[in-house]
Amino acid sequence: MSAHALFLLLDLVGTFAFAISGAVAAKQRNLDLFGVLAIAFVVACGGGIVRDVCVGAIPPAGLSNWRYLTTSVGAALMVIVAYPQVTKLRHSVLFFDAIGLGLFAVSGAQKALTYGHNAEAAVLLGVVTAVGGGTLRDILLARVPVILQREIYASAALLGSTLMVACEHFGVARPWTPWVATLACVGLRLASLRLRWHLPRFANRNPEA
Repeated sequence: MSAHALFLLLDLVGTFAFAISGAVAAKQRNLDLFGVLAIAFVVACGGGIVRDVCVGAIPPAGLSNWRYLTTSVGAALMVIVAYPQVTKLRHSVLFFDAIGLGLFAVSGAQKALTYGHNAEAAVLLGVVTAVGGGTLRDILLARVPVILQREIYASAALLGSTLMVACEHFGVARPWTPWVATLACVGLRLASLRLRWHLPRFANRNPEA
């Protein structure tokens, strides 16, 4: 498989995974058909669109490549049709979301490097690709974005993109490097859910507040 084909496969798998989580969130808010499809697409492609605009890949792949729209719509329709079954698979939804997080963090960093950006920009754009769609989803659904809460989410994306960029920067990257970086991100996210790891939280100690 060529590097381009592998990159596209990673993006589409991540798109499908994130679209499922977006559609579930939309269904939980009782949105109509268009609302579910729109939220699924925003979660699946929002971060990638922001990344492409930043790196100069115009028009963004999420808008110009029919595969992304088809994948997100297919995932949303699957959730609509099988929603009772999906709600019973909460852990599966979180698992898909973690996979999407890892795949997007790595593929986002890779694309930034491919377009000639430096290591710092590649790491940040990898994180933006991974968490951008989820942030837009939370804003549209009027809730505090996950990345601003104490959950280890953006931190996991940062780990994945940093590993990918570090291997490329120091010339030790191998064909399996993206998979290792993805597994590191997914592993940290799942471990934090399993073991209830959280970042420090600074609560307001003023009783009158």
